[in-house]
Amino acid sequence: MMLKDPSTKYRHFTTVDLPDRQWPNRVQQVAPTWCSVDMRDGNQALIEPMNAERKRRFFDLLVKVGFKQIEVGFPAASQTDFDYVRELVESGAIPDDVTIQVMTQARSHLIERTFEALKGVPRAIVHVYNATAPVFREVVFGVDRAGCIEIATQATREIKAHMQANPQTQWTYQYSPETFCFTELDFALEICEAVTEVFQPSPANKMILNLPTTVEVSTANVFADQIEWFCRHLSCRDSVVISVHPHNDRGTGVSTAEQACLAGAERVEGTLFGNGERTGNVDILTLAMNLYTSGISPQLDFSDIIHVQREVEFCNQLPTHPRHPYAGELVFTAFSGSHQDAIKKGFAHRRNNPDGYWQIPYLPIDPADMGRSYEAVIRVNSQSGKGGVAYLLEQHGIVLPRRLQMEFSGLVQQVADEAGQEITSDMILSCFTDNYLEQGKPYTLQQPRLASEDSCTYLDAQLDIAGARLALSGEGNGPLAALVNAFAQQGLNFDIADYHEHAIRDGAQAEAIAYVEIRVNSQLLFGVGKDNSILQASLKAVVGAVSRATRQGLLKPLHAASVSA
Repeated sequence: MMLKDPSTKYRHFTTVDLPDRQWPNRVQQVAPTWCSVDMRDGNQALIEPMNAERKRRFFDLLVKVGFKQIEVGFPAASQTDFDYVRELVESGAIPDDVTIQVMTQARSHLIERTFEALKGVPRAIVHVYNATAPVFREVVFGVDRAGCIEIATQATREIKAHMQANPQTQWTYQYSPETFCFTELDFALEICEAVTEVFQPSPANKMILNLPTTVEVSTANVFADQIEWFCRHLSCRDSVVISVHPHNDRGTGVSTAEQACLAGAERVEGTLFGNGERTGNVDILTLAMNLYTSGISPQLDFSDIIHVQREVEFCNQLPTHPRHPYAGELVFTAFSGSHQDAIKKGFAHRRNNPDGYWQIPYLPIDPADMGRSYEAVIRVNSQSGKGGVAYLLEQHGIVLPRRLQMEFSGLVQQVADEAGQEITSDMILSCFTDNYLEQGKPYTLQQPRLASEDSCTYLDAQLDIAGARLALSGEGNGPLAALVNAFAQQGLNFDIADYHEHAIRDGAQAEAIAYVEIRVNSQLLFGVGKDNSILQASLKAVVGAVSRATRQGLLKPLHAASVSA
């Protein structure tokens, strides 16, 4: 049961005394170094850890995406991880520009086993860690500060000795004060200074200090203050790479990583889609694409996000949430009518300005950049409006005039209300065809013949009514006026209020579509016609409007005088 006063059980995390903090005014200029920990930190969080096949597929995917540092496992912890590291090394699967990383606890026999797994590797990062926070020192391990430092420095001495004994490999050392985010800052600095004093990195041979948010305990800005404070006070700052390893317990892993980079971090460890223990690790996909949409190359390639998503789902045996940033099925989709109308207008503006900056309402990135189509950008349900309906018809080459958008969206709304579910693009096209394009409900124009004399157009035609024929004839200052006059002679009085036309496709086989709005008494409604001839399409549109007006009771029904042979 939640407490009425949670302050009796939980306390606010202590902020950092850094009144002259600089990071809030900085702007990210380049991508950090990325290190994927999918196959170690992510793997240990899976319900069913990856087997060798899935690990290899994941490794190949990470290489293809562009990761240059990949943590491949904890070889001293299991035979499976040990064998997998050996397979990578012995098969020559590690590209020349990729460095694998392995993790070990600060124990002699585990360190030795780790170097056995790495024998013959061309490049490797050896990552050792120990917990440094008070609750771990006092409750879990029962050591004081000095004892904690001894664990870290002794492991560093042993790792350095193993590296010196195997000079054929290009080694990088990484140390993590595992619980940095809730370790006293002065002690985190002290233990890292002690480790660097033992290892003796230099500007030409840097080591990595990895500062994790093992469990999120503060807002992202407080962690950024911790990073900036640490970077300012570290004595050998030019000889180390500052790395962060954010988790997502408070749901702010992405913000934590972004603000930490502003504060001085140069490297980020995380996973694709944020898989990891509890609420997960920081999501490198989101971080990378946030940079991309700010005009900064992330140095990772997510041009085929659907393939990446499928591979990660296969390897992790976990689904991707449909609202997951950038990758989810619905993240580029609008159901809201006002959103759809804005997106539709944005695309129209983009067609006229294809080379400018991307500015489409509600779409922070062009889906095509990630290999996604525009088909799912606008989807229609009972919450949608005319803009979404019109956009989906445009994908079929049908560009509705604005007033027809309003008229037709009401028909689609009825379908959506009755269906109680999403209305597909094909359902919208079918609704449009049934209501506007299908001839014979109840009239179809047959054999129209036109002649012109002295600025007057004469029309003779047959009107098919359920298989019977009615002769029509009329005259006017153009074909449409002549047809209107022909209907008037049958007692159907209306006039044309608006007219639009366009080609559905280019080329010799192009079809034309015409939209005619008629006024019957004081009411307006549209008819639509489609034909290879724009003239025939226009005539069909008038007949379609008359048919719709008849079905709605605005015009009296006509009856054929004779039955055709």
